[in-house]
Amino acid sequence: MKIFLSGPMTGTPFFNFPAFHAAASKLREQGHFVFNPAERDIEAYGADISKGNHAGSLRQAEDDHGFSRREAIGACLAFICYQADAIALLPGWCQSKGAMAELATAQAFGLKEIYL
Repeated sequence: MKIFLSGPMTGTPFFNFPAFHAAASKLREQGHFVFNPAERDIEAYGADISKGNHAGSLRQAEDDHGFSRREAIGACLAFICYQADAIALLPGWCQSKGAMAELATAQAFGLKEIYL
């Protein structure tokens, strides 16, 4: 199954990358293809934008790496719209505007919901 991994990032220490990586690893061990936004950001910006970002500051990621939230969310929504079979939600997803938008998009397409 192709799974999009969703959860809180902005305002979470280190953008919650450790939780994203751990969840992606477990889902992959179960044989799933996982779109991990943390990995996508590292690949897109050529650096781990979470390193040294203790507060999960969007402004710091923009200043240090040229991070674009619009571009990142656009890439995530494109995967959900065109490829995903399911969305997996990390704890705290309901406090994240981005995760709620991703879930609403997944629900619009009738994707399976997995609560981690």
